[in-house]
Amino acid sequence: NVMTSGSSPTEFPKTQTLQTSAQAQVLSLINGIINLVHAVWIKVILSHPDLFPLQTLCFRGKCLLSCLYGRVEVHGFTLEEGQQSYPLFSPSSHCPLTVTALGDSPNPSKTKKAGRLEAKAIVRKYLSAETCKRLLSEVDSDSCVILLEPLDTPLTRFLNSFPDLKELFGLSSVEELDGCPVILVCGAKNVGKSTFNRHLINTLLNHTASVEYLECDLGQTEFTPSGCLSLSTVREPLLGPPFTHQCAPEHMIFYGQSSCETDLDRYLESLKSLWRLYNRETPIVINTMGWVKGFGFQLLVDIIRLFSISHVVQLSSGDKVMCPQLTPEFLRSSHGWQTHPPVQSALGEDNSGTHPAQRSYTLFSIHSEFEGAGRPGEMRHQRSNEQRDLALLGYFSQLQSPEPGPVRPLHCFTPYQVPHSAVAVGVTHCEVAPTHVLYTANASLVGLCCLNEKVSGRGSPVLLSQTPVCPCVGFGVLRGVDMARGLYFLVTPVAPSVLRQVNCLLLGAVTLPNTLLTGQTGILGEPPYVTMDYSFELTGAGKLHVFKGLARPGQMKNAK
Repeated sequence: NVMTSGSSPTEFPKTQTLQTSAQAQVLSLINGIINLVHAVWIKVILSHPDLFPLQTLCFRGKCLLSCLYGRVEVHGFTLEEGQQSYPLFSPSSHCPLTVTALGDSPNPSKTKKAGRLEAKAIVRKYLSAETCKRLLSEVDSDSCVILLEPLDTPLTRFLNSFPDLKELFGLSSVEELDGCPVILVCGAKNVGKSTFNRHLINTLLNHTASVEYLECDLGQTEFTPSGCLSLSTVREPLLGPPFTHQCAPEHMIFYGQSSCETDLDRYLESLKSLWRLYNRETPIVINTMGWVKGFGFQLLVDIIRLFSISHVVQLSSGDKVMCPQLTPEFLRSSHGWQTHPPVQSALGEDNSGTHPAQRSYTLFSIHSEFEGAGRPGEMRHQRSNEQRDLALLGYFSQLQSPEPGPVRPLHCFTPYQVPHSAVAVGVTHCEVAPTHVLYTANASLVGLCCLNEKVSGRGSPVLLSQTPVCPCVGFGVLRGVDMARGLYFLVTPVAPSVLRQVNCLLLGAVTLPNTLLTGQTGILGEPPYVTMDYSFELTGAGKLHVFKGLARPGQMKNAK
């Protein structure tokens, strides 16, 4: 149950450009978002008519309403404490119902102190001790306390049995846009997006059970190694950098590179497939790339248009303008990679066709005054490639025993044996001759993915000709390839029950940290897969890059 004071949802202006210190701006933003979260997800509501007269709760759905303390009004009917519970029906076919707190006390003879103690006792009865501790200070004798409980009746069960009426008591597609906050955080590199996201998530967790997190930054990921796009449900506070809380997200797609510039369409299609899995029942924070110029700007425009953003937090630093202010008005005339502004006819009619309708959002523009903001760190382990290596080491630390003891190197773990005919193998980041694919994959990091179609080979390796957009359940090291027995040898921390779903191994440009191979102990002679006898000066020794994001003339003209 979520409990909130009776203040109405914060009315945000269309654009807020804050000029105070960065800390004050962050606190102002977070408090506003928390108010919106409270206004949407309420089981028990407190209202204080003396301070906020005639506060209302507007809701959609069905519930059983009980007035535990004070008086409220619904559709002209007054409900007081001690009265029976009443069913409320607020389907999408009609205007939503509102519950209004009344200021006058139903029992004038009751003193303010007695009323306050009674109201607090009711709150303690229905809420956990942790929630009560935060909110009891807001309860007063003039508060109204109501309880909203799930409602199930023969009518609702009967209506729900028809497919066309399943969403009758849910949110329609239009109303979903006004539901939980969809918060996008953007800005150039090194302006503090990741730090801001962690602070925002932790603050939201003080008021809601979970927060969704959509990772759109391939290079600096929060919960997975780099090269992945993911949708995670965060239930615990984030009290460290990304490599300290590597975990399996609810949904993940392996892209295979720390940048998306070689295949912009696959990047956007991957994000769209993740967005379709978001249930819109909890707030969501969307992290974006630091690439905010040219095609990177166009991708940012697409994400704002496609994902029904309610709040845009734009971080900046220094005097140089890296990205124009993303006001709703500016976005209406901006070209994305896949989306474009609506075309106005001579009569002023919208001929946008299949392009998504633009939703208005609130922009928070925050300019950092921190000295050094916008510049990469100069201390050890602060470079982006080192951060990516730490994330991978954090992920493979899950192979270690939770009990105290010596650290086991990578070669000490017994690998899984995977038949060649059971999984397909593909390379995502460059063109590789089919006869060389297994040489490329040997001793490399691979994404463990799940194709929709069944993979069946005739004893020989199954190779993919195109890179699929498919779910990924984790990562592994392809330790060896046995052509004689037709087996791959795979080391991974993914549980065996999950591995049974895997039928595809994808290889990308994200490589294992050098220290993971060179720092292995207990090896006699030279460590495996490590050599100094190699020259990139030979023709064909390097990777062949294929750029799939060739710009169309119109997009080149409108790139910022």
